[in-house]
Formats: sequence, structure tokens, C-alpha cells
Amino acid sequence: MTPSSPLKRRLLFGGTAVVLTCLIAFVLLRAGPLAPVKVVVASAKEGSFTPELFGIGTVEARRSWMIGPTVAGRVLSVEVDVGDPVKAGQLLAEMDPVDIDQRLASLDAAIERASSAQSAAAAQQVDAVAKGELAASNMRRNQDLADKNFISSGALEARAQEKTSADAVLESARANATGAAQDLLRAKADRAALMQQRANVRLIAPSDGVVSARDAEPGSTVVAGQSVLRLIDPNSLWVKLRVDQGRSAGLVAGLKARLALRSQPQLSASGTVARVELLSDSVTEERIAQLSFDKAPLGLSVGDMAEATIRLPDIPKSLIVPAAALQRQGGSTSVWRLASGQPAYASVRVGATSLDGQVQILEGLKAGDEIVIYSQKPLSAESRVQRVEAIVKPAGPVGAAQ
Repeated sequence: MTPSSPLKRRLLFGGTAVVLTCLIAFVLLRAGPLAPVKVVVASAKEGSFTPELFGIGTVEARRSWMIGPTVAGRVLSVEVDVGDPVKAGQLLAEMDPVDIDQRLASLDAAIERASSAQSAAAAQQVDAVAKGELAASNMRRNQDLADKNFISSGALEARAQEKTSADAVLESARANATGAAQDLLRAKADRAALMQQRANVRLIAPSDGVVSARDAEPGSTVVAGQSVLRLIDPNSLWVKLRVDQGRSAGLVAGLKARLALRSQPQLSASGTVARVELLSDSVTEERIAQLSFDKAPLGLSVGDMAEATIRLPDIPKSLIVPAAALQRQGGSTSVWRLASGQPAYASVRVGATSLDGQVQILEGLKAGDEIVIYSQKPLSAESRVQRVEAIVKPAGPVGAAQ
């Protein structure tokens, strides 16, 4: 072995170490934790689109009725069943009147008695008037005789007492007549109230409709306000729609909508926003709107799920970016803009949004600015980035659970 062999080995080992070090550094900088973050970039550009709102709702009846008694009682009969069409004024069911008919007979007798008492009081009043007139006439004659000293003062006082007594009897007769009239009026009022109760045991359809539910059967006992039958107006069906509050800007009555029923996905119906509710759902953060059908599809039923797409007014030509680029940080909306190849945080103010993922930018960007749509991992202002066409998730080992 020559003396230069140890030197050659040291040089060989040193060169190998340098190569390995460079290789490790390359791997760390290109594929390891120090590698640049892969990003998909797009440019902000001017354009216009038709914003739309999407929501899911249920078919409901705008006009519905719960038919039930006003007082507790037992159901005597039910004349209709679920699905039956009914007309306004039709008898739907009847409650057991219990003793109402007997009480009506008792009140009829009381009315007759009050009428008789009123007649008797009227006769007494006529008799009292006649006696009063006779007493007044006798008083006048005795007054003339007393003035001529033909009778004593005691006889005149007796006639005066008769006149006073007759006046009292007349007032009593008038009071009896008034009392008899009030008794008759009270009896008639009681009978009218009882007749109203008798009418209330007959459950009548308030309008044309269809029976949607039968909640009680004959023999069942129900309380006041509990429904025996439920009716809906089949011509008043509409969709109660829920829309995300964050995307509900511009939602007003009168907008056109496309409706698709879950039960009939092959059909598409047109509709109109009939009303936007003043109360929103604070739990789900949704606004509620009612959509009416321009022409209700056949086979529509209450409770059907419906998907609705509401067309908003077209926006003018403005700056547009993909909605995937938006981020929420500290209560504000922002994007990562590339400036000289480095990501820079930029706050923006957004406007309308389309269902295909486009969003209107009102402030914060200008046409031609490059923004990050997708990134391999969260970015910071110091991050190094590498532009790619798409970020592909690494495939797992063969046989791994998907």
C-alpha cells in the first residue's frame, strides 16, 4: 500500500460527506419541512355574472285550519277522513252535547214564565193606573167639598191617603213590569248563549279544503282547543325556504326561483319569492323566505323537501376572484396576494357571490393581482411558495382505508 492511500481515503470520505450533506440539504429544501409551500394561483380579473342563492325548504300550506271544540267534551261522530275534499259550511264532526238540549228546554220554560210574569205585571200596572186615577178624582171632589165646608178635614185627609197609596201601588206595578222585562231578557240571553254552545258542538268547515289529519275518533275525549280534524287549502301550497344569512344579501320579494322537489327530481318548477320573513333563525344563522309556485306540480304534498335556486339581479362589470381564495381572519375577509413571489396579506370587501364559486371584490384588489386559491398548508408572510397547476394529495399505501 502506498503512503498516499490514507490521503485518498480521507479525500474520498470527505467528498462523500459533502455530497450527502448537499443531498440532504436539497431534500430538506425541496421536499422536507423547509420546502416551499405549493400553491395554486389565479389572477383577479374583471367580469360580470348573475348571482344566485341556493336553499333547501319544505312544502307547507299557506292556509290551514285546526278544527276542534271550544270546550272539553267527547267526540260523538266524525263524518270525514284524511284526504276527503270538503266545502265551506260542511259538517265535519260533532261533539256530544251532554245536557245542552235539556238546559235549552229548561230555558224555554223560563222564558215562558218570564213572559207570563211580564203580562201579569202589565195588568197590575193597568189596574194601578185606574185606581190612581179614581183616587185622584175622589181627591178633587172632596177638596171642593172641603173648601165649601161640607165635609170635615179628616175626610179630606182620608182621600189624600188613598191617593198616596194608589201612587205607591202604581210605582210598584211599574217596578214589577221592569223586573219582569229584565228577567225575560236575561232568559233569552242565556238561551242564545246556550244555542251558541249547541252550535259549537257541530264542527263545521270554515272554507273549502282537504282533510290533512284526523286526530280523534268517536268516543275520544278532547280538551278545549285540541284538534279533531286538520284542513289545508291545496291551492295555497308554497315552500318555506332557508338561506344562509351570509349569502342572503339582495333577497327580496318578487325574485324568480327554480324549484326541484326531492320526490320528483326529474321535474323543475318555477316560483316567486312571495315573502321574506322578518324573523331569522339565530341558531342556524339562516334567513327564511316563502316561495310560491307559478304552477304547482301534480302530486305535490305537504312536507316534501324542495331545493330552490333564486336568481338575483345581474351585477355590473367588476373585479371577480374565485371564492376559494377568501379567508376569514380576525372577523375580516382577506386573501393572500403574491407580491414579487412572496405572499402578502390583503384585506378585501366582497359583494355578490355566484353558485359556481365566483365572488365580487369591491375593495382591496385590482385587476391583474395574483392571489392564492389553494395552498398545501397554511401560509405566512415569510413562507416560500412554489406555483403548481394543482395540489394532489399523496396516495396512501395499497390496501389502506379510504
